[in-house]
Amino acid sequence: MLTFSKRRKVNTPYIIPTPNTGNMKLAILSLLAGSAAAFAPSSMMKTSSTSLKAAEDLVGALPPVGFFDPLGFAEKADENTMKRYREAELTHGRVSMLAVIGFLVGEKVEGSSFLFDASIKGPAITHLTQVPEGFWAILLITIGAAEQFRAEKGWVDPSEVPVDQPGLLKADYVAGDLGFDPLGLKPEDPEEFMIMQTKELQNGRLAMLAAAGFLAQELADGKGIVEHLQSM
Repeated sequence: MLTFSKRRKVNTPYIIPTPNTGNMKLAILSLLAGSAAAFAPSSMMKTSSTSLKAAEDLVGALPPVGFFDPLGFAEKADENTMKRYREAELTHGRVSMLAVIGFLVGEKVEGSSFLFDASIKGPAITHLTQVPEGFWAILLITIGAAEQFRAEKGWVDPSEVPVDQPGLLKADYVAGDLGFDPLGLKPEDPEEFMIMQTKELQNGRLAMLAAAGFLAQELADGKGIVEHLQSM
């Protein structure tokens, strides 16, 4: 759009067209936005379809819910990120299963255990504050060793990882498969192995909810879970 302004010089009228810069900027931005919109959906759709396909191939998507991702994490993730998500889910599920057992066993044997002179008492969330200081060193070393083993098993050496791909997992690494099977429970048949993976995932998910519930309940009233169960 052009606007016209009148100027005078020696009483001689003439008209100089001057562009409206505000409207021109708006037009340019509109063109740029239109161009971006023309190209963005294609790449975004490709990334989304790839990540969703990778997610559908993972075990754990069960009827009637199927693939449950209400926050759309899979749509924003590539295949490697989806593998890290599954690794994180399995790890948290395993820790939660141990935590649930620890809650129940720790509270059940309190006052009668041979550990720490049977001096650990009360709700499980207070037990760590009662242990001797040396126990903390043992606990940290154990956790550090386990995490070091897991990192070396599943992750590419940081010195060999591209700058734009932090936390890159090894191509042949199956999420959660650390090669630790002292009882030989891992099935040889792929279908049976998938069933076992699904069972572990389901138990881990339930344990994460249970551990969170245990923590919330004991924080709410200061009573142990075993005490609650016995009073029912």
